[in-house]
Amino acid sequence: MPTDSPFFQELIKQWRAQDTHGAWENKTDLELLEPYVLDKEKRKQIPIMGDPDPETLWRLELYYNAIGLAIERQTGIMVSPMMKMHHEGFGRMILAAGRLIVINKHLRDVHRFGFPSFEKLASEGDKAVASAVEMIGKFPDVANY
Repeated sequence: MPTDSPFFQELIKQWRAQDTHGAWENKTDLELLEPYVLDKEKRKQIPIMGDPDPETLWRLELYYNAIGLAIERQTGIMVSPMMKMHHEGFGRMILAAGRLIVINKHLRDVHRFGFPSFEKLASEGDKAVASAVEMIGKFPDVANY
């Protein structure tokens, strides 16, 4: 079940924290994260070329913030996200722990950002967290600098 994933729980917390007026209180966790799921039909409706809208960029930012916070919870080291995005939907996202770059992701076709299922969303997030935690384990002096 994807809701058991520590990353998935962190992503839900990120979304709930954005709801300052209580508009999403009655939504379930899966309803909140529904925009991340792009099955084949939804993906076909999105043009191959296109600029990402602000909501998509915000979802992308929350996704990587959740990864950063999940890393921070496991390691105790503060992780800072930095995103540089071109208006046409390509760019770069890095997560830095101290002076160590734990995630270095080149992004393209951001207007089509999503996952085929909640399970894939959770597994990709968990995989990124595990990789970053492993990197911090290999280079703790750089991460704690």
